[in-house]
Amino acid sequence: MVDWVTVSALATAGGTLVLAVATFASVRSSSKNARVAERALMIGLRPLLLPSRPSDPDTPVGFADEFSVVVPGGGATADVTDEVIYLTLSIRNAGTGLAVLHGWHLSTSQTGAQHAPAADFAMHSRDMYVAPSDLGFWQAAVRDPDAAEFAHLRAAIEVKDRFAVELLYGDLEGGQRTISRFAFLPPGGDGTWTSAVSRHWHLDSPNPR
Repeated sequence: MVDWVTVSALATAGGTLVLAVATFASVRSSSKNARVAERALMIGLRPLLLPSRPSDPDTPVGFADEFSVVVPGGGATADVTDEVIYLTLSIRNAGTGLAVLHGWHLSTSQTGAQHAPAADFAMHSRDMYVAPSDLGFWQAAVRDPDAAEFAHLRAAIEVKDRFAVELLYGDLEGGQRTISRFAFLPPGGDGTWTSAVSRHWHLDSPNPR
């Protein structure tokens, strides 16, 4: 004789199990779609700074003490006085999001795999911005002649030796912080410094390598 109570209980349990599996699959799919959407959004906000092209126009850059230079496309400037060292780079944002430059650090290595700690970066007195796929510039001044970095930079500039700086920047939301290492390359026959980028590091997400 069929035990309909048992059959009913088993059917109910089976239906509940099927519903649970379907719910789990739906939640998992929704979670995956949300992660994909979030990643797409972050990629759309991500900046990436590179040296500008030699064909890019010259950019006038002024400092707070009224010192000014013109940095050429694909180039850089490094000027030394008794009390101040002025540095500029012509840069381009190859990313899809606005780049907000926060600070810089004189690199002790031009090829090393490690960057300086973010806490050691000198913060700019004002934010600098570079729009996506657009030309911009970076500038900094070292105003303490007694600082060790002043002597190091001055010696390198005066003998026209290469040196490097690391730039700290992020997106317009304050996230996706990135450090890029830029090398200042000695002037050629025309007396113009040029630049090259050697490494990029992501501070708020896994690095690509």
